[in-house]
Amino acid sequence: MGKYLGLDVGQSYVRAVLVRTGYRRISIEAMTEIDLALAPTLGDAIEMAARPLVSPGESVAVNLEGERTFIRRIDIPAAAHKQLTEVLPYELESELPFELSEAVYDHAVLRRESDEDALPVFAVVARTDDVIARIELVKNAIGEEPERIAPGGLALSSLAAIVPEIGAAGPVAVFDLEEARSEIVILDRGEAVFARTLSRGTAGLPASAPVLAREFRQSLAAWRVSDGARPEIVYLVGSGADAPGAAEFFQGEIGIEVAPLPQARLDGAALDKLASVPRFAKALSLALSLASRSKGYNLRRGSLAYERGYGFLREKVPLLSGLFAVVLFSFFFATWAEFRALGRERETLEAALSSVTKDIFGESTSDPQRATELIDKSVLGADDDPLPHVDAFDVLVQLAQAVPDSITHDVEELDVQRGHVTVHGIVPTIPDAQQIATSLKAVRCFQDVKVVRTNQELGGDRQKYAMEFDLKCPSEGKDKDKGGAAGSGSAPAGSSTGAKP
Repeated sequence: MGKYLGLDVGQSYVRAVLVRTGYRRISIEAMTEIDLALAPTLGDAIEMAARPLVSPGESVAVNLEGERTFIRRIDIPAAAHKQLTEVLPYELESELPFELSEAVYDHAVLRRESDEDALPVFAVVARTDDVIARIELVKNAIGEEPERIAPGGLALSSLAAIVPEIGAAGPVAVFDLEEARSEIVILDRGEAVFARTLSRGTAGLPASAPVLAREFRQSLAAWRVSDGARPEIVYLVGSGADAPGAAEFFQGEIGIEVAPLPQARLDGAALDKLASVPRFAKALSLALSLASRSKGYNLRRGSLAYERGYGFLREKVPLLSGLFAVVLFSFFFATWAEFRALGRERETLEAALSSVTKDIFGESTSDPQRATELIDKSVLGADDDPLPHVDAFDVLVQLAQAVPDSITHDVEELDVQRGHVTVHGIVPTIPDAQQIATSLKAVRCFQDVKVVRTNQELGGDRQKYAMEFDLKCPSEGKDKDKGGAAGSGSAPAGSSTGAKP
């Protein structure tokens, strides 16, 4: 959001409009007009009109009379498009009655039908002394340098921001009627393509009306000679726009539809301000040109380019201070929230560490260093081989050695799970099963060997049995070879040997 001040300095008046802009919103804060007859000097009139509206560091735009500007349309060869900035000064200098070194200029490249066509350039030139004089006049009157110096009525193209009809595709003409001066501007899609200042206005009407209409016709003819299309409509602005019968008179004289300026699209504007928009059209368009810096022409170029000073920063200090305070508060709040979250996460991790150390080491601690010591102590004191001391192959070897050669033994199922063994076998008699169990009890890593169930084999005369025992070596940390049940298949001392089942 910003505020912009437009100053329209005429031959008999000074008009000022203060505009406030926001996101897709434009509103008028104030509109002031001072008759030059009521002020001792032009500077006093500017001060009376603008001083109450301007704040330190605020953007200001002012016009420079059309009589002090030179408008030229030059066709540059298409091949010189990339060298436009080097070629244009030479082309302009041949068109001016003074040296280009004594002037400032601005330009815009107009639309063309194809890339092969010549490049149409619309250029505006003014003497450097005239621009400096206008800058000093405004600065001395209101204490602020104007950011933009707009030539003649070319700033009227900025009205398209609030009057979309001006930005229509076809050529649209705008007549600015004032007491001692009139201006004609032709726009195409909101872009100025022709402008002329007439040294005749509404003074002397109605007697001077035919002469004024003739000068407008000549200006339109000059536009048509430059291969310009006939304007589809003419809009009237300025103090003479609301003169009774003005639209009808000009329409009959030039043969083109003439209409008052359409109602502006302004946010929350009172009816009196909306009714005053045509009269303050130039001052309003100057203010709008500041809001849309990419459009319009500005004679503050080169060494006269506007640079913001510390006054702008001083005016923005309250806003900047508030923003800094908000950013600082947000930083500290985010930091506090992060530390709080980390603190809660630490508490959760410490509780988990205490629980784990209690379950594994029998000592509860939330100190990471102490937990590390417990881990190191556990690792250094552990001799157990991570591999199982006895596996299923060892069980089969010991079972084969426990069966005497005289016994016919069949193994139906051998199940080894988590250190527990279940054997389902078939032997001739129950005592044979007990004998095998007795032999297996002698194996050091077989604990609690017992026959848990016997029954008659279906369809036969042999006995089926189920035997269970646990795999647990009494002396831990020994090699499997020394445990007596290693995978080598060797039987421990005291165990019986026999044929494999």
